[in-house]
Amino acid sequence: MSNILLFDIETAPVIAYTWGLYNEVTSMKMVKSDWYCLCWGAKWLGDKKFMSAGLPDFKLYKKEPENDLEVMTALWQLVDKADILIAHNAIKFDIRKMNARFLQHNLSPPSPYKVVDTLKASRRFFKCTSNRLGDLGEFLGVGSKTPTGGFDLWKGCLAGDEKCWSHMVKYCLQDVRLLEKVYLKLRPYISNHPNVNTENTEDQACSKCGNQTFIKRGFAYTTAGKYQRYQCTKCLGWQKDSANLLKKEERSARARNIS
Repeated sequence: MSNILLFDIETAPVIAYTWGLYNEVTSMKMVKSDWYCLCWGAKWLGDKKFMSAGLPDFKLYKKEPENDLEVMTALWQLVDKADILIAHNAIKFDIRKMNARFLQHNLSPPSPYKVVDTLKASRRFFKCTSNRLGDLGEFLGVGSKTPTGGFDLWKGCLAGDEKCWSHMVKYCLQDVRLLEKVYLKLRPYISNHPNVNTENTEDQACSKCGNQTFIKRGFAYTTAGKYQRYQCTKCLGWQKDSANLLKKEERSARARNIS
């Protein structure tokens, strides 16, 4: 079975000089303080334990409060063990931000992994009114995000407020908790889900969740093939057998009729 890591990261804002609320920063010379990682939360799918790391967790924070080297090193160690990463807006935000910090700190690329982006999955397979994680959680009846109280939470963390840091980590971990519940609801619909069966086995197993109990439900057809179709009894996802049930003569006849 694959090692599947659900995670979420929280970052500091870019602090820059501008001449108005709608002016964009056009040069790094206008940036007073670049963004960095404040904290992350994570858990292995199927494991009850939640993990997190924030800047105040390390001694480096007292000397260099904006240095996220140790925070990112701790995340790198988890990602290096993962076969599949799951995050909401993983492709455009979490993974790119994570990789940017790995690059900044001269950390080597972690071992290769596949990605399930629940935001992309929601947009591709559904037409929900909102694809935000909190809104999906409420729509699916599995929970909601922890209120942040607005930008003051980030300002408090930048100022070193312990209560704000505690709330930030709780907020991040609740996102991971909600992410897992939303992912499990979406999973059976994700037709391009990575195969979780990384080890060769003689027993047939669900490609989405690894369960080995199926119900036979009809057949899947191709130009010259007929395949047994199954539905997983655990995640309710679908898959088909690899064995073609048509004999060679039947395949040839079917191909001729279709052509």
